[in-house]
Amino acid sequence: MSALEPLATLYASERGPAAPLPAELTALYGRLDFAPHAGRPYVIGNFVSSLDGVVALNIPGVRSGGGEISGFNEHDRMVMGLLRAIAGAVVVGAGTLRSVPNHRWTANYIYPSLAQAYQRLRADLGLTEPPLTVIVSARGEVDLSWPVFQSGETPTLLVTTRAGANRLDGQALPPPTRLSVVEDADRVSAAAVLEAISRERACDIILTEGGPLLMSDFFAEHLLDELFLTLAPQVAGRVPAIPRPGFVDGMLFAPDQPIWGTLVDIRRGGSHLFLRYAFEAARR
Repeated sequence: MSALEPLATLYASERGPAAPLPAELTALYGRLDFAPHAGRPYVIGNFVSSLDGVVALNIPGVRSGGGEISGFNEHDRMVMGLLRAIAGAVVVGAGTLRSVPNHRWTANYIYPSLAQAYQRLRADLGLTEPPLTVIVSARGEVDLSWPVFQSGETPTLLVTTRAGANRLDGQALPPPTRLSVVEDADRVSAAAVLEAISRERACDIILTEGGPLLMSDFFAEHLLDELFLTLAPQVAGRVPAIPRPGFVDGMLFAPDQPIWGTLVDIRRGGSHLFLRYAFEAARR
């Protein structure tokens, strides 16, 4: 059993049946539910942000993932593990992968002390396989020797364009990894990512952990149902010479096409806030 203190629920709206969380996860997180979504996957995002909206420190040569933003907060890692545990697929952009090349996108990896509870949750949800790890790289700028491709811990799907596939031609595709090529395109849209996943496996919940360019596509195409946002009590700062993105980057929405969310949940762990926003306009 984890020694972690339970999250305090400050606000929660019930929108569907409760997920069958094991007792230790219920004690730590509380109730977890999702709006009905029969006949299609429910797409959720997860990010941690500083108080001033920074999601990556972006310093060359220095590790610059979400851990540096959250302060390697245990509650944040526990929630990341919970979301990975319920997901049929976890989607990650190549930029995020390059920032943490040794990472594996599983619940057990991010919070091993709850590995057994996460596994029981997957079993109770009927998820007999590890989540499909989906790496999105339009240009094919990834190293297939990295653990996410080589470890065999999860099946991996690499989604790229024809130009990206040509760039990868000199690397041997490891057996746990499959390649999905978006033909006649110079970018990989969010819709193309979801279509590629659907050809590999049926998913009830798909989780995307960014990065900001990929998240912008999901918002722009109205394909994100919910965002789980951890607000860390850090002020990171910005200077022109070091771009530090928020959780969306590369697109402008406001003022012409702002995307408004509905707050559906607030939890607190120490000075970290765990927010959930639903985007009801998502879905076509």
